[in-house]
Amino acid sequence: MKKQEIDHILVRMLDFHRDVSDLNFTVGKPMQVESAGELIPVEIKPSFKALTPFQTEILALNLINQDRRLTKALMTTGSCDLSYSLPGKARFRINIFSQGANISIVLRKLESKIPTIDERGLPKAMYQIAKEINGLVFVTGATGSGKTTSLAAILDQINETKSVHIITLEDPVEYQHPHKKSTFNQRELGLDFNLYANGLRAALRQAPKVILVGEMRDRETVEIGLSAAETGHLVLTTLHTVDAGSTINRIIGMFPNEDERQIRIRLADSVRWIVCQRLLPKIGGGRVATFEILGTNMRIQDTILHGESEGKTFYDIMESSNAFGMTTFDQHLVGLFEAGQITQQTAMTYASQRGIVGRGIDAIKSSRGETTSSIEKLEIDRTYNKAI
Repeated sequence: MKKQEIDHILVRMLDFHRDVSDLNFTVGKPMQVESAGELIPVEIKPSFKALTPFQTEILALNLINQDRRLTKALMTTGSCDLSYSLPGKARFRINIFSQGANISIVLRKLESKIPTIDERGLPKAMYQIAKEINGLVFVTGATGSGKTTSLAAILDQINETKSVHIITLEDPVEYQHPHKKSTFNQRELGLDFNLYANGLRAALRQAPKVILVGEMRDRETVEIGLSAAETGHLVLTTLHTVDAGSTINRIIGMFPNEDERQIRIRLADSVRWIVCQRLLPKIGGGRVATFEILGTNMRIQDTILHGESEGKTFYDIMESSNAFGMTTFDQHLVGLFEAGQITQQTAMTYASQRGIVGRGIDAIKSSRGETTSSIEKLEIDRTYNKAI
């Protein structure tokens, strides 16, 4: 299969539907594109009613293009990541993985335009994050929840306002930042460094003020990231966690029990912000992001040091600290409902504490003069307990 043939297939898939975010090649299914969170089969000539193992494997091998590192990763770990460009059309982040005896491929379309905080409607706390001069900032969430986009918007704000050296360590490079006020050096795993830990260790000798680490995958990378934050660097990174509290617990859990006290002290001193995000179905189609944001203050530092307790949880602190840029998922969900971006059902489905979201929605509906209950025509039973 020639590159021109691969490019033709990818172009046809991109043009098949509006707002395509992913291309999916899975054995037993036709070629599919994802739009607004739904997979849609692609009609293409010649027709592919169901992809065969041979077809997906040939496509995978051509995308890998005889790269020994990627081939070894696929054979030993079961998956590999790479990037691919359609000149003048799009760039992709690709994951090739084994599934039983077959090969599957997912291509995530990368945006060519650098997003800004305002264009994406991100919380105003993102501006405060861009002003930090040192420490650790975590952006967390499931795969495909928009973590990379949020980090790119923060980096763009730094690029607009500060004359600093920024090093990024990515797998692969997604947004290609131009030099504005800042100087960018973007390094890709496999091409420019072999392990995140090694790339991060080398970055400390490259005189950056800001370091982006694509993902904190292991204990060694976290250890070096903490050291970088403690020595005056601003370290931005991602984790696959569901909320702020689990992010702290996940990091602590990477270390032996005997090191827990020391890690808690280091985290309390180093963590500046934890931003957790999820994508929800939006009224009228498409998706909208919801956020949970935890910033550092004395109460947060004390909770990191001593752990959560009754009445003193990360959730409680965020809930009462809106004035400082913090918010819980539940508060943000209620705000999205009030703005008419999500339905009540969506808000309740994604709520952390449904009772809190339910009360918030009822208060909004009451202020609008809408009913908050489906119970109607209640009457007093005047015959109750009367003698027959």
